[in-house]
Amino acid sequence: MEYRALGRTGMRVSVLGLGCGGFGGIGSAPELFGKGEDKQTAFALMNHAWDAGINYFDTADSYGGGASERMIGDWLKERKVRDPIISTKVFYAVAEGPQDRSLSRRHIMEAIEGSLRRLQTDHIDLYVTMEPDPATPIEETLQTMNDLMQAGKVRHIGASNIAASQLRDSLAASDRLGVHRYQSVQNGYSLLDRAIEADVLPLAETERIAVTPFSPTSGGLLTGKYRFGDPPPPGSRVELRPQPYRHLMNPATFQAIDALRSAAAERGVDMSALALAWVISHPSVTSALIGPRTVAQFRPWLEAVEIHLTKDEREAVASRMEAAVA
Repeated sequence: MEYRALGRTGMRVSVLGLGCGGFGGIGSAPELFGKGEDKQTAFALMNHAWDAGINYFDTADSYGGGASERMIGDWLKERKVRDPIISTKVFYAVAEGPQDRSLSRRHIMEAIEGSLRRLQTDHIDLYVTMEPDPATPIEETLQTMNDLMQAGKVRHIGASNIAASQLRDSLAASDRLGVHRYQSVQNGYSLLDRAIEADVLPLAETERIAVTPFSPTSGGLLTGKYRFGDPPPPGSRVELRPQPYRHLMNPATFQAIDALRSAAAERGVDMSALALAWVISHPSVTSALIGPRTVAQFRPWLEAVEIHLTKDEREAVASRMEAAVA
């Protein structure tokens, strides 16, 4: 396993992080609570990840309605692993916590206590805002996060699903207030979603902010398991939660996927491994979040760590996919 500095935090994380959004549900969607991995499966996934050298686990208080944090907390207590880096997120309503979507001081102060209780810990290594909150001044959010850091309940803070302009404004606000800055940014990034290349990645590089992208295979589309016109496999992410991927369900996307499949075959690697390697080979990327649902699905992800693409090789893969739909 390869490890990289998490921005300016002093922490080092594995180049792959275990996304735990499927523990007990599918992300934060209430209608899907109970349809994700059960505790036994979650434990098997965390065991395999840890034994493979993955030391970075990412969750949120709302994943599975709190089930994800509870499973991680139970696993940490049982395994007694040393110095894992736990990241959790705040914003959405939680059944046994704040009932609104907010980054207000009241919401965060209530939410952190629930996260600490479920994770069975006295601090969060990386506390991340799930998405910006237009109803709450950024100064209120940042001051609250700073207070949690000073209280020892949070070590570092980050932001997710945030535009470059919003991230830039938050950094300026932190400097103006004299409080801690966001040290990580977690947005989607893949061969089918390259939006952050335009401004988020350059800003992160300039400010030495860690980049921990989610969905490096676009919900599994870049694994090759979906076929255009065919129904998605039962129980797959696209079958359970199709909304985030509807815009990709078109002939052009699948022509690009076929081009990736050919490029991977020429290299003698799994296409999903090549897709993930493309993400983690970007010099600004710190760690990509993977979400295997079975232990067997780790194989191509771990294979990706050994595929070191040069800048020219990355561009060649992307260009090949673009040419396929030109």
